[in-house]
Amino acid sequence: MASTDPRLIPLLDTSKRPEPKVLPHPLGGERYTSRDFMEREWERVWTRVWQIGCLESELTETGDFVTHEIGRESLIFARHTNGEIRGFYNVCQHRGNRLVPEERGRSGAFVCPYHGWVWQTDGELRKVQDEEDFPESPCGRLSLTPVRVETWAGFVWFNLDPDAGPLMEFLDPVARQMDTYRMQDMVRTGYTTVEVDCNWKVIQDNFSESYHIPTVHPGLKYFLDDTYQSTQFDLYERGHTRMIMVGGGPSERAHGNEELILRGLREELEGWGLDPESFRGRLGDMRAELQRQKRKLSGERGYDFSHYVDEQLTDHLHYTVFPNLAFSMKPEGCIFLRPNPHPTDPEKCLFDCWYFTLFPEGDDTSRVQQTDGVWSTSREPAAHSKGLLGEVPLGAGISEDASVFISQQQGLRSRAFGGATLAGQERRIAYYHQVIDEYLDGSRG
Repeated sequence: MASTDPRLIPLLDTSKRPEPKVLPHPLGGERYTSRDFMEREWERVWTRVWQIGCLESELTETGDFVTHEIGRESLIFARHTNGEIRGFYNVCQHRGNRLVPEERGRSGAFVCPYHGWVWQTDGELRKVQDEEDFPESPCGRLSLTPVRVETWAGFVWFNLDPDAGPLMEFLDPVARQMDTYRMQDMVRTGYTTVEVDCNWKVIQDNFSESYHIPTVHPGLKYFLDDTYQSTQFDLYERGHTRMIMVGGGPSERAHGNEELILRGLREELEGWGLDPESFRGRLGDMRAELQRQKRKLSGERGYDFSHYVDEQLTDHLHYTVFPNLAFSMKPEGCIFLRPNPHPTDPEKCLFDCWYFTLFPEGDDTSRVQQTDGVWSTSREPAAHSKGLLGEVPLGAGISEDASVFISQQQGLRSRAFGGATLAGQERRIAYYHQVIDEYLDGSRG
């Protein structure tokens, strides 16, 4: 897949923009437990927003296809003979059978496993069994129901609303910011989906704030500044948000723990040719020196960091894309987090945790630390691992997050819970719930 020349991508703007107004917003437990609320979300939110169906790299050859489930719907994405990627509802127009049961594959056509109707990858009906028995041949009259499809950053995006606006308009301004990371050049090195006993918004709430970090991720204070005073929170008009958390050095919460700070940053410092011991007594210099060292050595290590501003080399930039995507970006990769609504139960969801790694160019053998923290020489895309929460690994950091998902849902179900009381640093939660309600009342979408 051809990637955009980094020289043509504007440098990331890290400046703070004026924020949309966040109104006082009651966040009661019924938003997470009510079947009626779930149905309203389905009809007014999920069927009107742009979402990710698969990776472009999964559809490289003619006939490649991937199926994707969102809520009660199943979709097919396929590479047609003319090179275009097409999207369709995964339902045979004969009597409504699920057309393609497989998650992925390659085929010149889709054959319904019930009565053998044959559909082309452009959605047209090619052949039916006993065609002469129909009053009028279905061939040439019926076709699979199409889904709007566009691509960006190596992802295949879809929208169930045929009248939806363009993808890039929906993603403004985060797409322009995230273009600097060249996600289309990354390899999915971790690919996990787990069923979780909580509403999808419990997980999205968690990844929309950093207030939980000192409690849920106590070890992070040794190599990033987890204080809200040092963290920048950005809210954007279309419901997306950004958080910039200073990395490459400790939080003030770690004051007096030099040994643990150096231990926490040792692997990254040594990985870039810096001696952790040289920073004893001058911990405040680590971030700037790590940035300079990454710029100095990136070229010889097969990376092009010229399109990154200094903050991107050390800091943690975390984006949420409305309604349910989160991207945790680093210069050598990213973590993709997505809680999808369950088809029938408001107190369950399907949580995708994907790790992407940007491997050095021209080097297929060196050992690289991937975004899940594992050091590996493998450049192969990961196989899909699926199960219940706790059955398959999510990576150390995300497993810490997941440890509170179910207890959060249990508390939201209690008659004693009167609604959330949010701190200023949790306003990204308040904002995306506000945007949900604007979709529900018709003032958006």
